[in-house]
Amino acid sequence: MKNANHHSPVLVSNRRTSILTETILLLALLFAGCSLFFADDKTVARATPSKPHLSSTLRDVTFHSSSLNRDMHYRVILPRGYDSSEKRYPALFLLHGLYGDFTNWSTRTNLVDDVSDLNLIVAMPDAGNSWYVNSASNPDDKFEDYIVKDFVAEIDEHYRTIPEGYARAIAGLSMGGYAAVKFSLKYPTMFYRVGGISAALDASADLDEKNGDFREGLRKVFGELGSPVRVQNDVFSLLSRASVKELPRYYLDCGSDDMFLAVNRKFASRVQESKILYEFHEMPGNHNWKYWDEAIGRFLLFLSRSSFLVSAKGVRDKCLSTNYCER
Repeated sequence: MKNANHHSPVLVSNRRTSILTETILLLALLFAGCSLFFADDKTVARATPSKPHLSSTLRDVTFHSSSLNRDMHYRVILPRGYDSSEKRYPALFLLHGLYGDFTNWSTRTNLVDDVSDLNLIVAMPDAGNSWYVNSASNPDDKFEDYIVKDFVAEIDEHYRTIPEGYARAIAGLSMGGYAAVKFSLKYPTMFYRVGGISAALDASADLDEKNGDFREGLRKVFGELGSPVRVQNDVFSLLSRASVKELPRYYLDCGSDDMFLAVNRKFASRVQESKILYEFHEMPGNHNWKYWDEAIGRFLLFLSRSSFLVSAKGVRDKCLSTNYCER
């Protein structure tokens, strides 16, 4: 026992030396790994092109809108392999809701992951609380022109889109859902697929009468009841005057407890009566981000099931050979 006790400090010392040596080696390896990591990061930073729009998968950009005569922000998601290819891609214009901004879709849903395997450019503009309308009260706030004239042109000019209507989709939630539907009715050949998620489709009609929280903002944009701006931006009035053959295919999605369920049902019914191709999804849920996160996934599936994402070139060839794009 004495001998054992005599030698035990030596054994402990050897173990400590061994542990210390292993620790030093491990720290050295970790430091080397970190050095390599940061070196790679710096190399990437140096190799990043100085030109805007082409350096990363997710970008925030500022551009000048002629219609608004001011600088505006947007966020774009570029498909995997964008920088290393010369391919052109279809584009989804994705609109935010009231009190939101251009970052919402990519920060409050799983959109970035949802589109990671899709050959799709996603462009998300900022529009404040404008309802995407040329304002009745402020002639400088031409937010409809900003989207259809300036923003679409900005994306087509600076990214490798397929700059034709059959390769564009537009969608949005609430205020943005209303705008997406409205734009498709006013400019039917500009977009091939349209998504209204929890869309506030009665925005220009009587939403300000039904909900006092929206009254001041709505009347600032649309004017008083019966104003020309209201009539010009009413989706039901626009639908009644539209050429059915020109209209895109619609995707409507609204929660069973959503304040806009009734008006979405009404619009879906009118679309069905007009024999326009559409899908209407009424799912359990409310007017919130949990619902919208799930709904954007369903809309992307809707796009994936169509020739919009599967074969844009095939759609173009069919258009050229028949002078008619299947809607």
